[in-house]
Amino acid sequence: MGLDERLRITRNRTLLERWQLPLVVIVVSIALLFGDDVTRDWLRFERAGIARGELWRLLSGHLVHLGPSHVALNLAGLCLAWYLVREAFAKTQWWFVLAFGVSLIDAGFWFLNPELQWYVGLSGVLHTLLVAGVVAAAGKEHRELIVIGILVAAKIGWEQVAGPLPGSVESSGGAVIVDAHLYGSVAGVLAGLFKRIRVRRSVPI
Repeated sequence: MGLDERLRITRNRTLLERWQLPLVVIVVSIALLFGDDVTRDWLRFERAGIARGELWRLLSGHLVHLGPSHVALNLAGLCLAWYLVREAFAKTQWWFVLAFGVSLIDAGFWFLNPELQWYVGLSGVLHTLLVAGVVAAAGKEHRELIVIGILVAAKIGWEQVAGPLPGSVESSGGAVIVDAHLYGSVAGVLAGLFKRIRVRRSVPI
């Protein structure tokens, strides 16, 4: 094996490692898209099912979607967010951020939205990843992330006051649960602040 071939393999391996989390989410989400309505109903976040002990719904509900347009919209957003903020956390840390976002969104649904009977989609967790990266990395060297943070905050504010953004219901193919975006963003803020505090404490005075 020549040097060029070894370098190419190393670059490919590094790229796969950097994009590990979104690639896993993309593969699983697309695979689940080929399931029928029964599969989606069995995996969605469903209050009645969770109350019966079907705890897998707390995770799988974020990976199933309403249809092709819904999954395409979410996965495109995931790739864009990852491209912008993937360097904000280490690879293993991102998995903890993802788990924290899923947990806080589920808790928000369960305790603060008792009227919500079911939910599917990645958009809440997508907000967690993007906001966590923005809060953790925004600064003098990444001024563009400050602008993104302001835009996300404005979007969340709009949704809480006026409802979903114009066109979002049509593009997703169903109702948009804007509180998922709010809870996901709160999780992202907390995760990002935790990272900044840890970094600040680790810097010698």
